Parts: sequence; C-alpha cells; structure tokens
Amino acid sequence: MNRRFVLKSALVGAALAVVAACAEVSSEPDIVDIASSNDTFSTLVAAVGAADLVDTLKGDGPFTVFAPTNAAFAALPEGTVDNLLLPENKDQLVAILTYHVVPGAVTSDQLAGQRMDVATVNGATVHVDGTDGVTVNNANVTQADIIASNGVIHVIDAVLLP
Repeated sequence: MNRRFVLKSALVGAALAVVAACAEVSSEPDIVDIASSNDTFSTLVAAVGAADLVDTLKGDGPFTVFAPTNAAFAALPEGTVDNLLLPENKDQLVAILTYHVVPGAVTSDQLAGQRMDVATVNGATVHVDGTDGVTVNNANVTQADIIASNGVIHVIDAVLLP
C-alpha cells in the first residue's frame, strides 16, 4: 500500500510540474514581437536589431517604449537612418533608441493631465505632456497603450533625439 501511495504521489507531482511549467509560458507577445509583426515599425525593428537591443527589449522589463513609425524615421534628414545603421555608428544608434525607452510600464491614463520630465534608459530625460493628448518632447502619441507581456508601447509621429 505504501508503494502505491508513493507511486501515485510521484505521478501527481510530475503532472503538477508539467502543468506549472506550461503555465509559465506567456502567450502574450512581448514588445519586440508586437513591433516585428507590424509593418509600420519595420525601420524601428531594423534599428533595434542593428543596435543589438532585441534581447534587452525581449527581457522581463517592464518597459515603456515610445515607438516611432516608419514615417517618423523618413522625416529625418535624408541619409540619417542609413548612416545610423552603419556598424561604426552603433553607439549613437543605441543612445537614440534607448532615449525612446522608459523603465516601468506607463499607460496613458497615468499620463493624463500630467506634465513631467521622465528619465529614459539612456539617462537623459524626456518631457511628457498629457494635458492635451500626450506628447513626448515634440512628438505626438498617435496610438497609446499597446500592451505587451513586458511593458507598453505608445506610437509616436517623430523620432526623439537626445
């Protein structure tokens, strides 16, 4: 009888371990998954890859990313993006991209009615104004609160330059 109890206990324990392991896998996409699945962010995704920031932005976070669209990158002076994507300009690219990331998950309802300077991952601050829509420096948030498993994305219409 003790052997049956031990065997049943072991099988139940193994089944619970399998269920627990499966429960830890998140089906919700992370920041990189969301950006990669949206053609509007193809330039941003290429830049994140060139800057070797993919693993960081797939990390636990949470992060708030102010994500410029392809049109925002296209509005930069001609040749700027191509120049930034060169390996010798990686440090500058990292500085620009991390200027778009704030530690923590900040949603638009937390910004509503607020004006504040917020520290970015690169150490500089951005000015967020939530009194009439939401702006970050001079960029407008055109779509807010895209929730990811490791943070939140706000789409902006300009590239933020530190």
